Amino acid sequence: MAEFTLKIRRYQPESGESAYWEEFKVDLDGKRSVLDGILQARDRQDGSIGIRCSCRAAICGSCGVRINGKPALACHTHLDEAERVAHGVGWNAPDEGQELPAITVEPMGNFPVLKDLIVDMDAVHWKKVQRVTPWLLPEGPPPEREYIVPPESMIDVTQSMACIQCGACVSDCLSMEVDPLFIGPAALAKAYRFVGDPRDGQHRERLQDLAEDPHGIYDCTHCFNCIEACPKGVAPMSQIMRLRRVSSADYGIKDRNNGYRHEHAFVENIRRNGILHEADLLPDSYGGKFHPRAVPELFSSLPIVTKALQRRKMTPGKALGHPHKAPKEVKRIFEQVEGRGERYELNLYVVGVEEDEEALADNEAALASDEGPDAVGGEEHAAAAGSHLPEERSPNA
Repeated sequence: MAEFTLKIRRYQPESGESAYWEEFKVDLDGKRSVLDGILQARDRQDGSIGIRCSCRAAICGSCGVRINGKPALACHTHLDEAERVAHGVGWNAPDEGQELPAITVEPMGNFPVLKDLIVDMDAVHWKKVQRVTPWLLPEGPPPEREYIVPPESMIDVTQSMACIQCGACVSDCLSMEVDPLFIGPAALAKAYRFVGDPRDGQHRERLQDLAEDPHGIYDCTHCFNCIEACPKGVAPMSQIMRLRRVSSADYGIKDRNNGYRHEHAFVENIRRNGILHEADLLPDSYGGKFHPRAVPELFSSLPIVTKALQRRKMTPGKALGHPHKAPKEVKRIFEQVEGRGERYELNLYVVGVEEDEEALADNEAALASDEGPDAVGGEEHAAAAGSHLPEERSPNA
């Protein structure tokens, strides 16, 4: 047993007062969860503390909060680890009588707070999940029996299916801080679950809708926060990038938000210069410096360009010329990637680092020999080794 200090952000709307911080000391084993600490404080010190929880096993996603400023599941965070993070890197256990660092617990960001650690999931999260039509829309009459789906197609959507709807990614999304109307990482990851499913018959319509929406797939800023925040490895930003690739490469959807042209201009910029030449990126995204679409955009950027020139962050020569040329290595990479007959998506949720290299080697040796699995210890050993084999990379549906 050890003593831990929880610094909980309180908000009680019925009181009419603004939010405030309150500290509670709890006695628990360090391997118990932050949720256990909150529940002990509520049970023994203040029964008005508000928090959602259900399974207490990192499955339901109800207890999503911010711990020490980062989104996490309260039931999946150990007290000793949270205390270590609260104090900072390199901290050791305190001596007897030394003041303990407080573990801060507050409600998730980008959500309206209802009370204490309870946020309104309906107003932000579930409303946007509904926005992406989270159910299959098959075409034609249903088959006489069940739908037959290729295994590789289901592997492709497994990562997005692992989402427990905890809202941690939404809590840390920088795009939603700037644009609250952004559909958001959780909802867009859910959208890929259906875009990647061959049973759905409206892939183009879904992608057209999400690409044309100014708060859709091209509103993501690639901050990677949602990938770090997700407790289940869903990597929502990766699913958003997949939606973009399918929309652009497979369906050629040219959206009014200019996302399609911007991405292609970015690629061609790197192909030409080897590194990003930002002066060309804006006009190329609108068809070139003298294209009618580019002229108003260039005029609107003049104040920024003027300020950059004044602060010597750019020069007229670099802005108008091409100081860099792509080296042969960059050109070779482009040729190699574009020379592939088929684009492959690596689902890291299923295909990861090999955990048992020895078992894999034994299994491959058995498959290569004429003697079969018995040559390396019998069928049971071969089956165990085979269970560690990564799945094949699967193309997008």
